[in-house]
Amino acid sequence: MSKTTEEVPVLVVGGAVTGLSTAVFLGWHGIRSLVVERHPDTLSHPRSRGVNPRTVELYRQVGLEDRIWSEASLATDFSKLLMIRAETLAGPEMFSGPTDQPDPSGSVSPCEWAPIDQDRLEHLLRERAGELGAELAFSTELVSFEQDGDGVTAVLKDTVTGAERTVRAKYLVAADGSRSPIRTKLGIECDGPGEFATTVSVLFEADLSKAARGRPVGVCYLDKPAPSTILFAHDGQKRWIFATGMPPGEGLDDMTEEKAVELVRAAIGEPDLEVGIIAQLPAGGAKWLSFVIGAQVARNYREGRVFLVGDAAHLVPPTGGFGASLGIQDASNLAWKLAAVIDGEAGEELLDTYQAERHPVAWMTLQQALGMMQERTGDDAEGQDAAEAYGTTVFGYRYSAGPPVAPQNLSGEPGTRAPHLELEQSGKSISVLDLYGRSAVVVAAEGGQAWVDAAKAVAGELGVTLAAHRIGGPGAEFTTSGSVAATYGIEADGAVLVRPDGFVAWRSQAASADPKGELAAAVGQLLSRTN
Repeated sequence: MSKTTEEVPVLVVGGAVTGLSTAVFLGWHGIRSLVVERHPDTLSHPRSRGVNPRTVELYRQVGLEDRIWSEASLATDFSKLLMIRAETLAGPEMFSGPTDQPDPSGSVSPCEWAPIDQDRLEHLLRERAGELGAELAFSTELVSFEQDGDGVTAVLKDTVTGAERTVRAKYLVAADGSRSPIRTKLGIECDGPGEFATTVSVLFEADLSKAARGRPVGVCYLDKPAPSTILFAHDGQKRWIFATGMPPGEGLDDMTEEKAVELVRAAIGEPDLEVGIIAQLPAGGAKWLSFVIGAQVARNYREGRVFLVGDAAHLVPPTGGFGASLGIQDASNLAWKLAAVIDGEAGEELLDTYQAERHPVAWMTLQQALGMMQERTGDDAEGQDAAEAYGTTVFGYRYSAGPPVAPQNLSGEPGTRAPHLELEQSGKSISVLDLYGRSAVVVAAEGGQAWVDAAKAVAGELGVTLAAHRIGGPGAEFTTSGSVAATYGIEADGAVLVRPDGFVAWRSQAASADPKGELAAAVGQLLSRTN
């Protein structure tokens, strides 16, 4: 074991999409992190097939939107593919319909659903995390950790050499999966239906044209070789993703290439189909993976200085493609709060809001995914849920009391995601959402210059980073053909305070006799400041 103890602000355990996203968001806020992952590399398996528009908005904030679209997966252009329900691909259909997800963005967002496979996304996140100062340690596992009032001490082991090192972090983020060893050690239990099945999943190549019978196959829900078997198109031609329940009495160690091929043949309905299994890790790595399908939410997202994100905090059925986005949004919510506390701008109590905000969102999303799963895999499958319900799950969750909001009804109410509005600056078109991401932001309507002036004074007096913009009116930095006042539910002399993650924290619908005092109180409350 190393005799010296390394120090890092945040230790992230788990180097898949949520862990890497945590590192990216932390880096964007200037916080260095160490990400450890027991696998030698990111996996080649596509797993999640895309991220929803709200998640793309968050990646847009950190400079990843264009890169994501440059790596977009052609096979997941859902509008051109079919969703099929049948016993086997070659057999009669119980249902067939469009695969494309309802598009909840429209005028609600500058972003669209991004069809990018998780392996491609993780490659981009890994690259961006490094650019933003994160250290990535693959082939490294967490051996043990202990926490005290000032931080977490963790012992890490190189799985190749066996060498151990000790790391001291202010906080630990557990992104270590649905059966999280960290969650288990902390004694945190989960609520909900729990695990439904353990699946074996393979990426394979085969000519399925005979079984497809001219149909543009996108996703299939099949009964062979076991109920709830799933087949996805990968490249739209010869590469496919297959997942089915693990055969009774068998585990991943019992799987062989011959068994995997037979399972695929059973799903397709062609006993002699030529199947080639693709490795999941470089250099001859595993050719199949195991995933847990289920529905559960951890009772606590925080224990002292340890936080759960992604599947460690919640497990939702894969239908609807919510799982990856849910974890990424956890990471965004937690990262700006950790950064504010570590930088000394916020009080420690701010970190308590992570569970208070994200826990209800997980439950809402779980219920939506469960409903979609029952529709798609039941005997009376009828296809997609209504677009409005889907859009509300994507955009309408809130961090305040009250029901979810339909995307088109977002209006600047505190606790909801800040509405999109097109702006112009020097002839360039942007979204008002592009102003959010680095710090809290005051957005004032055309007659709200007093709020902008107050923001500058408050930032100096409290020693915090606080941006401010007046939109519209003579001399404004940004103009718009729309209306900030109408979009955000304020008068021409009103303003809103928007959090770094793009949620409205506070709103003054009109001018104030004491704008500096009101704004200082709002910023203090946002950052859990007691002074």
